Amino acid sequence: MRHVRDFGLTVVVLAAMGVAAGFAWSALSPRTPYVITRTGPVLTDPTTQSLIAADGWFAVITASAGLVCGIVAYLASREGRPVALLAGLAAGGLLAGFLTLSVGMSLGGPTIRAASAAAAAVGSTVDVLTVTASGVLLSWPLVAVAVFGIMESVDGYRESPLRKPYAGEPHDAGA
Repeated sequence: MRHVRDFGLTVVVLAAMGVAAGFAWSALSPRTPYVITRTGPVLTDPTTQSLIAADGWFAVITASAGLVCGIVAYLASREGRPVALLAGLAAGGLLAGFLTLSVGMSLGGPTIRAASAAAAAVGSTVDVLTVTASGVLLSWPLVAVAVFGIMESVDGYRESPLRKPYAGEPHDAGA
């Protein structure tokens, strides 16, 4: 029962962090301007870098949060229950990435579909915040789980008797 509680608490905390990260992403990322045409929204400048910048900011914010979550979860797992916390990092990181995207896009103005569905005047411009590289949605859980695993591996190696010569037995220099 304790493992289920730790898993659930980890997921809830990461979800709350995902909402906060959505606010940060919305505040820091540039919007991409689209012009409304008869056939739908079209980029005003096809060579714009704002789509890449929005993806980059999303990746930086969520990967940084994953780094912090991985370290904190590792430190908390020293009391036991590392599997529950690791599973919580993976599931909670996925949820947090989705919430970051949802909150950030809702704060970032209209989405492309909403702009075209709202029957905005042809020729008007809307600024949109979105993620075009869907792989960045995995940066939070991947970084969190990787950091947790690396720290666990290093700690396990330090405590291993195999690390010392002769499996921890004193070395006889005369032999």
